[in-house]
Amino acid sequence: MTRTRLKTTFNNIELENPFLLASAPPTRTADMIKRAFEAGWGGAVTKTIGLQGATNVRPRFGFLKERARVVGMTNFELISEKGLDLWVEAIGDVKACFPDRPLVASIMGSVEFAEWEILALAVQSAGADAIELNVSCPHGMPEQHMGAFMDQDPALIKGATAAVAAAARVPVWVKLTPNVTDIASMALAAKEEGADAIAAINTVAGLVGIDLDTFEPIPSVSRRGAYGGYSGRGVKPIALRAVSTIAATTALPVSGCGGITCWEDAAEFILAGAGTLQVCTAVMLNGFGLIRDLERGLEEYLERKGFDTLSDAVGRALPHIGDYASLDPDVDAYARVLSEKCNACGNCVPACFDGGFQAISMNGEAARVDAELCDGCGLCASVCRVGAIEMVPGHRPPSTAEASS
Repeated sequence: MTRTRLKTTFNNIELENPFLLASAPPTRTADMIKRAFEAGWGGAVTKTIGLQGATNVRPRFGFLKERARVVGMTNFELISEKGLDLWVEAIGDVKACFPDRPLVASIMGSVEFAEWEILALAVQSAGADAIELNVSCPHGMPEQHMGAFMDQDPALIKGATAAVAAAARVPVWVKLTPNVTDIASMALAAKEEGADAIAAINTVAGLVGIDLDTFEPIPSVSRRGAYGGYSGRGVKPIALRAVSTIAATTALPVSGCGGITCWEDAAEFILAGAGTLQVCTAVMLNGFGLIRDLERGLEEYLERKGFDTLSDAVGRALPHIGDYASLDPDVDAYARVLSEKCNACGNCVPACFDGGFQAISMNGEAARVDAELCDGCGLCASVCRVGAIEMVPGHRPPSTAEASS
């Protein structure tokens, strides 16, 4: 089924939908990419290609769980195990089967910038529709003066970007790490040397957990672990900040990635300034078929909000995002309980009592807000599981009874 609102153009590349597989295990082979295209993905970014293939350790994935539900994943998987020659064949294979489906080649060189030019020329000749510079992998590669080692130095970003931009006839994307103080300055460095777009973000450096019985990090290889790249739903706030900051600062197109697990997440990234969306961890947990829910949900959202095209929605939230100094301290608000929705669970009471202003108590079958004590901080509305508390702008009502009505 063609969903016309999802058709978009990014760097003059036409896509049937904005969803791309990110550079990661789901794009490690030509056959996997072709299966994803058959499932309906709008495009794909290859597993990162180097001059030589890498050698991975096992196991290399660890998970953060809330009860049985996975909420985040860490990994220390390196770039592709296949070298450049094999990827040149793979790119040609994919493009022969799906000539109209955008395929982006992710590449990684070292501080010897000639490596980046060699890689760019090879993948371009093989048929790649764009080139994504991975200067942002936070694990394994930095020890080799690659990956995030480069992304923390604007001069190195400039060197790699300039080398590729000079050789490329196709769009050049630079994928950035969030593990920096000012990601906007890194994006501007890439723009200065010819980047056509920014991809943000790569995984966040982290340690997902420690086994309480063995004292070993998770995951461990022969009882030893390493800091890995954390991904999944938990990194979405970091990614949204990066995407909105880059979009507002550089005016470059942004390919958003980091924590997209459902259509609602996708819509938020678009509103924050992303023109395309890259997905990895959610696919690893749910399979290529996830695209059906993503497409359907996003299409229906755009229709419901009156957007004829996806591009009409890109960046619509940016005018509402700014520094803390732009917020008006004179705006007042208070909490109001909707008694018809309240199920008297009491979750809001300890939250307000021990973390707020002691303004909420239980009154029979519903919570009650003391308007004189309520500060309007919003904690109670955030912890309410049934949407029975709303924040009302304006001056507080004169009586507790009115505040609880």
